[in-house]
Amino acid sequence: MIYHATVRSVRQAHGNAVIALVLNIMTVIIMVLAFYLMFTVLGIRGAKLRGDFLLFMMSGIFLYLTHIKGMGAVLGADGPSSPMMQHAPMNTIVAIASSALGALYIQVLSMFVILFVYHVGFTPITIYQPIAAFGMVLLAWFTGVAVGLVLLAIKPWLPTFVSIFATVYQRANMIASGKMFVVNTLPPFMYNMFSWNPLFHNIDQARGFVFINYFPHKTSLEYPIYVGIVLLVVGLMGEFYTRQYASRSWDARR
Repeated sequence: MIYHATVRSVRQAHGNAVIALVLNIMTVIIMVLAFYLMFTVLGIRGAKLRGDFLLFMMSGIFLYLTHIKGMGAVLGADGPSSPMMQHAPMNTIVAIASSALGALYIQVLSMFVILFVYHVGFTPITIYQPIAAFGMVLLAWFTGVAVGLVLLAIKPWLPTFVSIFATVYQRANMIASGKMFVVNTLPPFMYNMFSWNPLFHNIDQARGFVFINYFPHKTSLEYPIYVGIVLLVVGLMGEFYTRQYASRSWDARR
């Protein structure tokens, strides 16, 4: 059930799965180029850590997009009042899992395609610990899914608030995720502004696995794991409670 529902969620973006992948790749490329041009114009490329500058940018953008897309996919998953729930084997957990896996599939495939093209067509790159770095991608997806699950549980009760909060959260993470900064070089007041964010820790730890000469001293690997687990449990409890009060009128309020 989850497999077929995942295929359906992937094809919701576009009827052709290849075009859906190309559209996502273009989103990543445009974001990477935008930040590259911004850093070039501001003349602060030299302030970054030793290593490939575009790989530095991509290591942050990949995790940011995986986190945000995971949250958005879960938040937009079919709820208990959806017509899909009329099919006997279908339930909300299957819908949530398939939406989350569909988002992960698209992001991981896009990431590998972009890195392969960059490595073969432009300049060879070396990732210090590729397995651990990929684990950080999965952790970014996991925390995004956990945040999305909490918002999904609240959505039927406060649809306008959830919509506004999700938009603000996505925009705030453009800066608060720390994807544009080398955390070890941040002054204490800036670190204190961003340290609440699990994605901030996640991206900095990922760069420690991507670059051989970067060691994250200020961030924690355990913090995003614990935050993700807590939010996942809270979200599951909230979704179970909300499901008991399912009503067809919910869809009309979205």
